[in-house]
Amino acid sequence: MTDTPRAGQATSALSAQYAPGEVEQRRYEQWVADGLFKADAESDKPPFSIVLPPPNVTGSLHIGHALDHSIQDALTRRKRMQGYEALWLPGMDHAGIATQNVVERQLAGAGQSRHDLGREPFVERVWQWKAESGGKILGQMTRLGDSVDWSRERFTMDEGLSRAVITIFKRLYDDGLIYRAERIINWCPRCLTALSDIEVEHSDDDGELVSIRYGDGDNAIVVATTRAETMLGDTAVAVHPDDERYQHLIGTEVELPLTGRRIPIVADTHVDPAFGTGAVKVTPAHDPNDFEIGQRHDLPSLTVMDEHGVITAHGPFLGLDRFEARPAVVAALREEGRIVAEKRPYVHAVGHCSRCGTTVEPRLSLQWFVRTEPLAKAAGDAVRDGRVRVEPPELTKRYFGWVDNMHDWCISRQLWWGHRIPVWYGPNGEVVCVGPDEAAPTGDGWVQDADVLDTWFSSALWPFSTLGWPDRTPDLAKFYPTSVLVTGYDILFFWVARMMMFGLYAMEGRQPFDVVMLHGMVRDQYGKKMSKSFGNVVDPLDWIERFGADATRFTLLRGANPGADVPVSEEWVQGARNFANKLWNATRYGLSGGATVEGDLPSGDGRDGLSTVDRWILSRLQHVIGEVDQQFEAFELAKVCDTLYHFAWDDVCDWYLELTKPVLAGDDEAAKARTRRVLGHVLDNLHRLLHPIMPFVTEELWTTLTGRPTLLRSEWPAADKELVDDAAEREVASLQQVVTEVRRFRADQGVKPAQRVVARLEGLDAAGLTAHEGLIRSLARLDPNDEDFTATAKLAVGVGVTVELDTRGTIDVAAERARLTKDKAAAEKEATQCRAKLGNAAFTDKAPEAVVAKIKDRLEKAEADLVRIDRQLEALQ
Repeated sequence: MTDTPRAGQATSALSAQYAPGEVEQRRYEQWVADGLFKADAESDKPPFSIVLPPPNVTGSLHIGHALDHSIQDALTRRKRMQGYEALWLPGMDHAGIATQNVVERQLAGAGQSRHDLGREPFVERVWQWKAESGGKILGQMTRLGDSVDWSRERFTMDEGLSRAVITIFKRLYDDGLIYRAERIINWCPRCLTALSDIEVEHSDDDGELVSIRYGDGDNAIVVATTRAETMLGDTAVAVHPDDERYQHLIGTEVELPLTGRRIPIVADTHVDPAFGTGAVKVTPAHDPNDFEIGQRHDLPSLTVMDEHGVITAHGPFLGLDRFEARPAVVAALREEGRIVAEKRPYVHAVGHCSRCGTTVEPRLSLQWFVRTEPLAKAAGDAVRDGRVRVEPPELTKRYFGWVDNMHDWCISRQLWWGHRIPVWYGPNGEVVCVGPDEAAPTGDGWVQDADVLDTWFSSALWPFSTLGWPDRTPDLAKFYPTSVLVTGYDILFFWVARMMMFGLYAMEGRQPFDVVMLHGMVRDQYGKKMSKSFGNVVDPLDWIERFGADATRFTLLRGANPGADVPVSEEWVQGARNFANKLWNATRYGLSGGATVEGDLPSGDGRDGLSTVDRWILSRLQHVIGEVDQQFEAFELAKVCDTLYHFAWDDVCDWYLELTKPVLAGDDEAAKARTRRVLGHVLDNLHRLLHPIMPFVTEELWTTLTGRPTLLRSEWPAADKELVDDAAEREVASLQQVVTEVRRFRADQGVKPAQRVVARLEGLDAAGLTAHEGLIRSLARLDPNDEDFTATAKLAVGVGVTVELDTRGTIDVAAERARLTKDKAAAEKEATQCRAKLGNAAFTDKAPEAVVAKIKDRLEKAEADLVRIDRQLEALQ
């Protein structure tokens, strides 16, 4: 779409105040109706592509999503304006455990379970729920202004993506990179499924550490545990081979209390001799480290707990829940005199299922795994050789720490909702993996594996499955590799590493994205993690409703630099709303003054060209364009916001608009025309620069200013070196210094902003400001001096200009000097007291650090007050 004016469009159709609710939905619907978010795979423009990290189908827009989406939208909108064929592809994840839990809770409310329905009817019920209630987050994304290509929306259970999942499973299986084995996995006794590491949330819980004596006399050995019930499955005690305390016991056996079994004492370098007693109980079926020790020493793995967390070991504890068995086992050991020590409470990290909160149980289970070593090596090499860049670079070390030490990945889940594992078992022990275009074996005795794949398995294919893989589609040819992945640093390993492994494997060494941009977590203004228990959680939809999407986006992006956590507060979003209003009022002023974008931009200086003020703002604009471009390319969105905020508020609104008022109110029509064109150019470019950050208000303002159909498809500003004017910048900086000093003096003395003061200006000629005396007097509210002029105050500003003011009738100089003298004495007393305290070693060495810091702050304030008061007294001569 070209930037051609629309005939007959009004140029002053802006209401007195900006009302986001009257603009945002209307503008978004129009963008979608006009197809402005759609990408064309046949275009000859250079490609730019982002695949949206797929939110769960059960999810709703939270503050983390709002940050993540605001970053992606800003990057995409800018690239679209720069002339790229920009694709931002949306979609959702089927969220196996979470979605199944939702539907199972609905069934439970009607007194049913999924087993009452059976597998196929239950899956149909989930699809029905998805159609009726799932995916509400997609509608919420429109409230934020996400410029995604809705025509390409995908779902991880779509037919095409499901085909991609089966295809890559078959290839990995045939290449020996997928296998089935018994391993220790995270198990949820409530959801009755294996969990990935990211589905386990750790918290510091109160527990009990008990030390238990195995054996007696010289052969006794003490171990400590927080899970006493698992001792029923111990098959060894391990010590470090170099631990002199236990040399005589290595290779011997000891009786396991309560069981009558004898278990060996083995030497293993995994044991830390400095931790606890230096001896550890080994339960291979219920602990991942113990499992590894068991493998090295060929120990049996005894499962003493079923999938519900109920004890299955024969004896007095049979049938007890694990949390019932724990105190019962301790009591029995205490009765036998086996408890050496008990520590209660003992705070330690405990894993919980992220979906239901149940304490996770490490459990030996027959599961499907991906053999990650060769895939992880390729994922590490892609970053090492520069095919993929991590932003910020310092997180690269963490990435290598994970991919270089990755364990095999458990990919099977004991669920019904998800991609079912494409493996069939025959009546005679046959195992057949079936690809998407192959027929499954039939006949008596053939059954398909009951498990489904980990949700992260399908989402690991997201950058290429969404573009049509395994088919060679135009989308895949145009937009893969994707340009940038934007996500939180907390899932660098869990999702990013998996996409790297599968992308490089499936796409023959071509990386899934060129850049990984990792942002931080949203926190409150005090840097505290957001939590419902803390009462500091922010609902972005509430902010959007109250303050507008632009204000919400600006608040989030103002803290969004790579790798850094993002603090937010309601005070800041209110400030962002005020900024949107400032832009609105600035544009209304421009329109009322005749600002225009028509015709060539005037050039030159002097009588027939641009004024110094116009050349100054154009020069400042070029610097800002260059800075913003550099900041965008470095993904420093916070700096983009800061640069544009200060340019818009300080340079444009506070200074340039004020400096244009005398010109636009004057009689020089040629000067008016030049300033109107420059004013239109500045506002035009300011809205373009801000559009990726604040799309709604800038669209409304820009289309009204220019009469053109949409800012979204306009051209991104390009810096013009010819418009950089250092001399004009220096000259206006001197003007600003004079005005600022006078304004500061007036404020210090309590002179009302609108009250005019008679003044004499000296040194303007030497400072090169003679031509600007009218502007200085207008901005500083200074009237010319007359015969009755008496200087009662004198200011010397740094550019060699002296301002003498007649404050009679405005300020009672004697009373003001008396007040200032009194304030100075108080400030001197405060400073003296603070210096005495800080110079006293007895105080600084013993006082809390916070107390010392407070005294330092008081001293700093007192010294600043003294400088200010002396300046005011000097002026009041």
